[in-house]
Amino acid sequence: MVTVDDERVAARYARGCVVLIDDDAEVLSALSARLHFEGYAVETFASARHYLDALDSPKPSFPGPSCLLCDLRMPGMDGLALQRQLQGRDVTPMVLMSGQSLPQDVVTAFHGGAVDFLIKPFEAADLLVAVERALSASAVQQAAAQRQSDAANLVASLTEKELQVILLVVQGKTNPQIMVSLGIALRTVKLHRQRAMEKLGLDSVAALARFARDARW
Repeated sequence: MVTVDDERVAARYARGCVVLIDDDAEVLSALSARLHFEGYAVETFASARHYLDALDSPKPSFPGPSCLLCDLRMPGMDGLALQRQLQGRDVTPMVLMSGQSLPQDVVTAFHGGAVDFLIKPFEAADLLVAVERALSASAVQQAAAQRQSDAANLVASLTEKELQVILLVVQGKTNPQIMVSLGIALRTVKLHRQRAMEKLGLDSVAALARFARDARW
């Protein structure tokens, strides 16, 4: 049964979840309160290691964009080390923050894919701009992943021959060329092509090209 509280939490996650990582309890409390006031879902961790442990623990989650807001200077694993650890494992957009940073730290952060870098103390307006930018990037990533998943499900509905034909169409091959390439009758090529397009819900070569991009063919 879905409660009113569940709906409120889901609405916050739909707006965006900001994961705060900082070893300073006062900073965590202040940033969490501000972001919560703005309507975001907020999750807090006192260290990068605690966050990584949480990633490995199964837990219920709500759909919506998310981002990391992580301190650069922390004991144990710092923000840059966490960024390196997450490469290839998690694509959550990251915003790093620090009160004591070198120019090289900022360069390294951006080279590693950071969306923004905040210098403490920063204004609330700067914080919100950085968070919105990171959440927007997350929304784009999630939409692309969903399109890829939807495309994969549709491709799975094709027969082996339909897939062969439609892949050759994507490569720009004409029906006669496909006939020669696959060694089947022209009428059969047309039939497989028509059925494949119908199963994929496509009505033009242009639509097929967009679908191929989403499917990463």
